[in-house]
Amino acid sequence: MSLIVLLLLPFIGSCLAAVLPHNARNAESLLAGLVALIGTVQVAMLYPQIAHGGVIREEFMWLPSLGLNFVLRMDGFAWLFSMLVLGIGTLVSLYARYYMSPDDPVPRFFAFFLAFMGAMLGLVISGNLIQIVFFWELTSLFSFLLIGYWHHRSDARRGAYMALMVTGAGGLCLLAGVMILGHVVGSYDLDKVLAAGDLIRAHALYPVLLPLILIGALSKSAQFPFHFWLPHAMAAPTPVSAYLHSATMVKAGVFLLARLWPSLSGSEEWFYIVSGAGACTLLLGAYCAMFQNDLKGLLAYSTISHLGLITLLLGLNSSLAAVAAVFHILNHATFKASLFMAAGIIDHESGTRDIRKLSGLIKLVPYTATLAMVASASMAGVPLLNGFLSKEMFFAETVFINATAWVETSLPIVATIAGMFSVAYSLRFTVDVFFGPTATDLPHTPHEPPRWMRAPVELLVFTCLLVGIFPAQIVGPLLAAAALPVVGGELPEYSLAIWHGLNAPMIMSLIAMSGGILLYLLLRKQFKLGRFKYPPLVGRFNGKRLFERSLVVMMRLARRVERRLGTKRLQMQLFLMVLAAVLAGLIPMLHSTLTWGDRPKIPGSIVFVTLWLLAIACALGAAWQAKYHRLAALTMVSVCGLMTCVTFVWFSAPDLALTQLAVEVVTTVLILLGLRWLPRRIEEVSPLPSSLRKARIRRLRDLLLSIAVGAGMALLSYAMLTRQTPNHISSFYL
Repeated sequence: MSLIVLLLLPFIGSCLAAVLPHNARNAESLLAGLVALIGTVQVAMLYPQIAHGGVIREEFMWLPSLGLNFVLRMDGFAWLFSMLVLGIGTLVSLYARYYMSPDDPVPRFFAFFLAFMGAMLGLVISGNLIQIVFFWELTSLFSFLLIGYWHHRSDARRGAYMALMVTGAGGLCLLAGVMILGHVVGSYDLDKVLAAGDLIRAHALYPVLLPLILIGALSKSAQFPFHFWLPHAMAAPTPVSAYLHSATMVKAGVFLLARLWPSLSGSEEWFYIVSGAGACTLLLGAYCAMFQNDLKGLLAYSTISHLGLITLLLGLNSSLAAVAAVFHILNHATFKASLFMAAGIIDHESGTRDIRKLSGLIKLVPYTATLAMVASASMAGVPLLNGFLSKEMFFAETVFINATAWVETSLPIVATIAGMFSVAYSLRFTVDVFFGPTATDLPHTPHEPPRWMRAPVELLVFTCLLVGIFPAQIVGPLLAAAALPVVGGELPEYSLAIWHGLNAPMIMSLIAMSGGILLYLLLRKQFKLGRFKYPPLVGRFNGKRLFERSLVVMMRLARRVERRLGTKRLQMQLFLMVLAAVLAGLIPMLHSTLTWGDRPKIPGSIVFVTLWLLAIACALGAAWQAKYHRLAALTMVSVCGLMTCVTFVWFSAPDLALTQLAVEVVTTVLILLGLRWLPRRIEEVSPLPSSLRKARIRRLRDLLLSIAVGAGMALLSYAMLTRQTPNHISSFYL
């Protein structure tokens, strides 16, 4: 299948889903599942072409004059993400068939779902920087629609708005950074950008473009300090959370970091910004996850933490760390999607996601409980599961990093503490929910979900087990193919063995496991009693509250500016417009090299000077008479127009003179008609001294602006007219 057909398939499916009947849940889910499944099979069949560093490329003419063509490009890394987007999309389509209520507008859900799938697929297989930004913004738009799907709920509307504002603002920064990056490289083509790493890092604009691109990537992946939007996006239906917030949308940021890793990494700026944001997010997200009482809230903060882990790995400027990041992207997508689906099953069957109310569910839903516990163990990094392998690689990179002394000391400590927190919140997800006395005050009596609703969870958990037990055989070739483009075409040496001996990373894992269990036991009673409404120490630093207060401040400022500028007085509007025009013309002139020309001057004429002295006197008289005698003012303005006609004739331009004369006649007649219908002037009473003073100040201000405009245009005209005339009229005007 052509890449363009693969890209169009989800969008075509979205249009079809939108027109299906409201009560056609089976048809909707079948359509979405088939679209995703066909795409998955087709992408899987492309593996032989990209397995050993191959690249599939399709290019279509778009704007060749600007160096922009519509390029679709699939290498091993794009292939891996395409499999995640389409493969997990297939499983979520099946899961959503049983999760969504018959009363929900299901056609709208699957239309948005497939459109988002197409946008995400376009993002990962785009071969042009501008194209990447286009699909990047599309993912923000469709995620806004999916998060706010239950728009009758205020939390869904607020969460969708927050996600759109944060990721949309980041997208604008990304666009600016990409434009500068394309300027530095001389092309927006991704292949040329990836091959120009040394040129980019050595360029003077690198410190400018790097933060702009990183703001876009970090805001999309909910990295510190933009992490606050993701927990509030949990108001979306669980299939949305399982798809967008574990496997696809929030992975877009780390995808971009890995995609541009060969071009942008390797500098101190990259190390401190990316690894610094990743370390803060890793620790903060894991800490906050422990104190969440909502199942999806816990998973949201754990997602933030794991994305921080991936970001930290990509920031270490190590090719082996980049391989570990790619590996954890794959592992996190599998165990986190299964956990979100398991949380959705618990909510669907029991009627609540409150961990404080849930207890002893292993007796009521034993099969689902087993699946959730295995996935949670993978999230905690338990051996023989896929999460353990990538976390071991992460620990190894923090131990063997070659950096300054304080970084070498602090990084393993941060990694170990974050590992302890991950074990603690994983135990909250399993022990608090599935063990203990059976809950009796639930809205519904839980029971096992329909067989096919559980099937996606089973498949993902089975994948976690297979990769954890047979990593080299199951995922080894896929990881090599996906990591090869990220590290620039030469893989470092690494091992996917389960056991590497009792080394420093293994000791860190043991400390994290035992420390996490101890931490959970110390806090378990407080967790059950619900004493932690907010995480201690950081509860006051509420990102949502700061975001909403910032919006309030901006709205108040906007209203204040509107009251200042949005006047109904024509004179003030004209003053502001002319002032803006003067500034727009003056600022570039301050940095220009425009000087007087050396063109020979035409001898002066006393007649011509006299004519224009008369015109100037009439202009001043019109301004003075406008208040007292309108007809006299119009007559004086007409004299100015007549002097302009005479000037055109004087300089041998009779065509312009005739045109100006016709315009003057028509304008004068029209203004005379306007004067005929204007009301009579009302005699004003004597103004107060303060009002008179303000009026004089206003008139003086207007006079000064008028003089500035007239003098500026005169000087600019004189500078141009005294220069030699170019051969081409376009050059003259330029």
